[in-house]
Amino acid sequence: ANVVADALSRKEWDKPLRVRALVTTIGLELLKQILNAQTEARKPENIKNKDVGGMLIENSKDPEKHRKEKLEPRADGTLCLNGRSWLPCYGDLRTVIMHESHKSKYY
Repeated sequence: ANVVADALSRKEWDKPLRVRALVTTIGLELLKQILNAQTEARKPENIKNKDVGGMLIENSKDPEKHRKEKLEPRADGTLCLNGRSWLPCYGDLRTVIMHESHKSKYY
């Protein structure tokens, strides 16, 4: 019992590791998939079917009001919604991104 108490009460001699933020690099193929999905989702026939509660276009249900798109372009050509990357529900894009993030190394 004393051995356990002594081992637990010791101070660390090594400097603690600092935790760095996870930074991932998006491959070109994944970027193309995101752009293709965003382009497909923004087609007029798909916006009518998939724009749940005016998520993408403000005043989409009222024809008399000015329609304002809520998506904003980023430097890499992708679109963001409320400051976050917008991933439409087309194909298995979200599954691919989850898989890529889980298999990537932490730096």
